[in-house]
Amino acid sequence: MTFVEELRWRGMIHDMMPGTEEYLAKGMASGYIGFDPTADSLHIGSLVQIMLLMHFQRAGHKPLALVGGATGMVGDPSGKSEERNLLDENTLNHNVACVRAQLEKFLDFDCGANSAEMVNNFDWFKNMSFLEFIRDAGKHITVNYMMAKDSVKRRLETGISFTEFSYQLVQGYDYYWLYSNKNCRLQMGGSDQWGNIVTGTELIRRKSSGEAFALTSPLITKSDGSKFGKTERGNVWLDPKKTSPYQFYQFWLNCADEDAARFIRIFTFMPKEQVEALEAQHATAPEQRILQKALAADLTIRIHSEQDLKNSEEASRILFGQGTAEMLRTIDERMLLDLMEGVPQVDISLTELNNGIPVLDLLTEKTNILPSKGEARKMVTAGGVSINKEKCADVAAVINSSMLIGGRYLLIQKGKKNYFLVKAG
Repeated sequence: MTFVEELRWRGMIHDMMPGTEEYLAKGMASGYIGFDPTADSLHIGSLVQIMLLMHFQRAGHKPLALVGGATGMVGDPSGKSEERNLLDENTLNHNVACVRAQLEKFLDFDCGANSAEMVNNFDWFKNMSFLEFIRDAGKHITVNYMMAKDSVKRRLETGISFTEFSYQLVQGYDYYWLYSNKNCRLQMGGSDQWGNIVTGTELIRRKSSGEAFALTSPLITKSDGSKFGKTERGNVWLDPKKTSPYQFYQFWLNCADEDAARFIRIFTFMPKEQVEALEAQHATAPEQRILQKALAADLTIRIHSEQDLKNSEEASRILFGQGTAEMLRTIDERMLLDLMEGVPQVDISLTELNNGIPVLDLLTEKTNILPSKGEARKMVTAGGVSINKEKCADVAAVINSSMLIGGRYLLIQKGKKNYFLVKAG
């Protein structure tokens, strides 16, 4: 398939300027997407744009990834209801370096003529004076044209600063610069960027009498109306320090069937035949969550690693009663705490554990997991209590600090589904 055909069946095209498909059919083209360095990591909302560039390169074209060291200082009003706090230069430079490093994981920067290239718009704006910019760019785009953009219209009632109002002109100049210096004829982005992108094509037309093209992808939404890429913890980041591989895996594993059918097209490179086969399998046994498992596995390996996928799958089994004591002994603290998010947690004295605590005392007066020693005795005798995934059927057992996971935790299970995390300190 051609680049456009690939995007079309995957549902990844929202708007496309007339002539774009025909232009791309002529041979290798250069195209770019801008990434906003407002944080020191990209999140999964950025994955759609990353996938666009990856498809673009796989189709034989040359992708340019623009990290907005300059535009990050301005603030894009698109999709925003209020003015954004601007970052200081040191923070912005740090964020730019981190985003660049992440993008290098996805694109091939050494594959010949269509090698990916990273650019930073600070490089061409840093020595440009304000007067030079308004003379070279501002005189070509009217205020009426800029006011007509939806990103500006939506903010007129609440107010928009000149800084954010000028963003589309600054982004438009990016496109003009890349057109003039990198032979770039295509800009891509999310559908909320359409106004900014076509400002660039208009600037190219008016300044150079040139022709440039635009293509946008749909903004991703979830079937339940909640915002894509958000959890109770906030954004789902690509950086494992911000969102652990286990949390990342769980996000995809827990998506609704309707979402999984869309997401597997957008966020993986699985061919059409494979996707349709998975959908058919899923339809016969939706309770097995075949689509979600395939989606979560593919993305966890690609963003993190095969080992992270294995660890995440093993950790998930704990909650379904299939985890092993051996697995618990090797789990790291962060994954254990991620796994036990929402599970009742109880603090006990490490000194007491060093001396040993009878299991019936541990389950009652020390943790209140069970209301009385009589109830605890019945539960233990019936095999209804596990400590660190091992059955505890001896009412005379003594629990001590040698059993702690990572020297700090005990995982107590009451019945099949009730977990308690005991923290010694």
